[in-house]
This record gives sequence, structure tokens and C-alpha cells, in this order.
Amino acid sequence: MNELREMGAAAIGQIHCLSIIGQIEGHQTLPEDTKSTKYEHVLPLLAAIEETPEIKGLLILLNTVGGDVEAGLAIAELIAGMRKPTVSLVLGGGHSIGVPLAVAAKRSLIAPSAAMTIHPVRVNGVVIGVPQTYAYFARIQERILGFVTAHSHITRADYLRLMNKTDELANDVGSVIHGEDAVRLGLIDALGTLSDALDWLHGEISGQ
Repeated sequence: MNELREMGAAAIGQIHCLSIIGQIEGHQTLPEDTKSTKYEHVLPLLAAIEETPEIKGLLILLNTVGGDVEAGLAIAELIAGMRKPTVSLVLGGGHSIGVPLAVAAKRSLIAPSAAMTIHPVRVNGVVIGVPQTYAYFARIQERILGFVTAHSHITRADYLRLMNKTDELANDVGSVIHGEDAVRLGLIDALGTLSDALDWLHGEISGQ
């Protein structure tokens, strides 16, 4: 049960609350002044939650600003593979890898004031312009696209259109979609707040 005390998450009653805030830190260490979620801590925590009989459901609070794509997908895959009821709640912003994390849960909610940023995979700094580099990024992008469309109701065409828009972000390619639009497009299941997320979890738990 020690794992359940990591990341500031607390198990209250039958529901465990896990917050994924800031960047998703992978194998590369981020600066000390960067608020980050360390994925190597979250992975065993999710396994412990799944195997703890006292915990009946998982609430995931998301406010992400991107981060390591591979680390984010690893967390998303574990969440998607859990048997217990899981619900995600997007607060503030769900940037980049926050999209797969949001749709990985069995039920996804977004606060009315929240937004989600969708853009292609890219890196900072110098990139060697060889065909293998572009092929590598294309494969990563396809993995993200496949995961998101498999775990939500958004169409492949809509997601690609949002990802590749050139007239919305001043210094980037992509889109920012707000709560109502995320629901209308089928990316997120419903608008909601904390009480809505908890009500859904309690309903699932009582029906087991």
C-alpha cells in the first residue's frame, strides 16, 4: 500500500484519486522548477490500485502541458487496461499527450472552462533531417491517432483535421478545442465537474 501514498494521491473510501499535472516526465529528467508527473511512479501505482480490493474505482484529474510521448502512452495504456471503473476529468488544459490520457478512462469528462490542445508530434532543438527521422515521427503520430480514435468517438478525419490546422495557433500547427466542442466532436464523453465524476463512479461501483 506504500505505492498508494506516492504522487500526492489519496485513497478516500472506495475511490482513489490520481492527479496527473504538468509535464509527463519520461527517461529525460526535467528542470527542478518544472512541475512534472514522473511516469515511473505512476505505472506501479496503477497496478497497485488495480490489485487493491478496497479500491473500487479510480478518478483521474488531468491538467497537462505535454511531455514525453512514450511515457504518456504507457500510462494511457495501463489506464485503458484496468478492469475497475475509471473516470477522467480534464481541468484547465489537456495539452498534447493529455488527450490520450483523457480518453483512456472508461468515462471521460471535461470541465466547462477547460480546453484541449491537439497538435502533431514534434521536438525542440535541432533535428537531423533524414528520412528515418520523419518516418519515426510518423509512426509515433499514428500510434497516438490510433489510440485516441479507438478509445473515443471522434473520427479519424476530424482528429487529423484538428491536428493539422494552420490558421489557429500563432506559433504552431494544431487546434485548441474547448469543453463543449470536445464533447460535440466525440473526443470527450460529457461536460462535467468533480461531483459528476464521483456520481458516475459510485453508480458503476453500486452496479457491480
